[in-house]
Amino acid sequence: MNHKPVVLTLGEPAGIGGEIALKAWQEMQIEIPFFLLADHKHMADMAEKMNIPIVEISSPAEASAAQMRGLPVLHHPLQAPALPGLPNPKNAAIVVEMIERAVDFVQTGKACALTTNPIHKKALQDGAGFAFPGHTEFLGELGNIPCPVMMLSAPELRVVPVTIHIALNQVTAVLTPTLLEQTIRVTHAAMIADINISTPRIAVAGLNPHAGEGGAMGGDEITLITPVLDALRAEGFDLCGPMPADTMFHAAARETYDLALCMYHDQALIPLKTLNFAAGVNTTLGLPFIRTSPDHGTAFDIAGTGRADPTSLKEALRAAWRMAKNRGTR
Repeated sequence: MNHKPVVLTLGEPAGIGGEIALKAWQEMQIEIPFFLLADHKHMADMAEKMNIPIVEISSPAEASAAQMRGLPVLHHPLQAPALPGLPNPKNAAIVVEMIERAVDFVQTGKACALTTNPIHKKALQDGAGFAFPGHTEFLGELGNIPCPVMMLSAPELRVVPVTIHIALNQVTAVLTPTLLEQTIRVTHAAMIADINISTPRIAVAGLNPHAGEGGAMGGDEITLITPVLDALRAEGFDLCGPMPADTMFHAAARETYDLALCMYHDQALIPLKTLNFAAGVNTTLGLPFIRTSPDHGTAFDIAGTGRADPTSLKEALRAAWRMAKNRGTR
């Protein structure tokens, strides 16, 4: 059966996106049909140095057959040469265009899912006036979803931060009952539809040390978090918490839930990356299309050295492929 492929974006051309795409194809071969949206010459030069074949394709429909011979690359030209570790402002708008084009492929049914290589937010802001804190928020805009949810996952743990790419001193202003409720609802629905867990168990972290310790260390758990959880429990949601964040990530605690919902970025990502730094996957929940990404950055410090690890990208492609099966988009 000729399945629709996953579309993979290059991400920041000066980063490790091209290298890990080539290595992912080399190590996975025909495990999952996918193609890379990238500048063909940029990839051809890299592929020659790495001695990994690529095949230029003209449409997503050609990806599955081409993948037998090399990494399928659908041409999207850069404006300027991309040097490892040195983002060029002239390519910033192209990086944004690639994301938009890839989203169009999944929204029009030419691809079954989207996997994105890392972008460099500062380079896009400086070179293209990129008005979003990151991929997640931009994809929410493209999908017309005001509250996209970022889930990070590895075999040992799934986590969702309620507030995402904001400074720590802004968390209490942004964290509202409405945002918390929306995040739980989106996460719960996605766990059922995309992860195929029919009755998801969600553990919710407190905001303050010891989950506020009855108000002695902060009252957010009493005034904000608990009322939202109680209302959703009354609807049948399986929610535990608010829990002290320092005691909910050890092995025995993780056995009691399917996902941990955290109040801010590092509260979620530190335990995940400590447990499994190499295999983490970033998934955007609540979109009308499937999107995954490796859970790392552009790695400018090792770009062009051949040392980039494709493990996270391979897991992101596998996660996208599983979700496509669950959603029936293959």
